[in-house]
Amino acid sequence: MKTIVAGREPVTPTEFIQLALGIDLELFTGSATESAMERAARLDVAHEVLAELRENDPETAAYAESLLRTLPLKQPHPSGRRPRRAVRRPAKGCTTAAAVAA
Repeated sequence: MKTIVAGREPVTPTEFIQLALGIDLELFTGSATESAMERAARLDVAHEVLAELRENDPETAAYAESLLRTLPLKQPHPSGRRPRRAVRRPAKGCTTAAAVAA
């Protein structure tokens, strides 16, 4: 059985939520490539939408508010290079030796 919301068939769970609730998830969650200025503008609009949702649909407002509390996506590194990994060194006093398989 197909799930159809508002005359459209959602392909992903995210699209289903967007169609069913009528909110844009990216408005509340952000994107990995947004600048600080874009983030501030997005959050201003999200708070305005949230205030309106609280009046009209408290359940959807609670869901949207929980999206605002989610951790933002990690920003890509500006140089395009991956960060260096820390080298693990054995603890002092450790007498076990690493065996090398031939």
